[in-house]
Amino acid sequence: MAGTVAKTCLSPLALLTRRLSAPEFITQCCYHKKVVDHYENPRNVGTLDKNSKNVGTGLVGAPACGDVMKLQIEVDDHGKIVDARFKTFGCGSAIASSSLATEWVKGKSVDEALTIKNTDIAKELCLPPVKLHCSMLAEDAIKAALADYRRKQQDDQQEAVRA
Repeated sequence: MAGTVAKTCLSPLALLTRRLSAPEFITQCCYHKKVVDHYENPRNVGTLDKNSKNVGTGLVGAPACGDVMKLQIEVDDHGKIVDARFKTFGCGSAIASSSLATEWVKGKSVDEALTIKNTDIAKELCLPPVKLHCSMLAEDAIKAALADYRRKQQDDQQEAVRA
């Protein structure tokens, strides 16, 4: 049976003919179980208070495919990320990449979070080459959220100097 499924999966014609009759076949055959798990049970969905000085928000998108990802981090007074939330409009791989990214940034320092690379996300989720842009979006969202957090901290320090 597994050999039949693998052969069928590799045939583009089989994908077209099976798409309408058995959509679950496409999911089981073409997405890794880790992607399906994060898609069906996403972690840390939601939002944080974007106006809080301890919250950084990153909003990124990929015009080519239409995926949009918002990732937010909350950082404590010691520079440790204590919470992360996301909202993503996109395919299962984009949602899974966002979900995994929020899990990975929690508990890290701001500098440690910058070391998370799209290749690590793609490897963990076993993303195929055609879906690598999803992991790139997740890395970009992390960097954008961290940049927003740092900008807020600098603005806060400048206001303290003026006072």
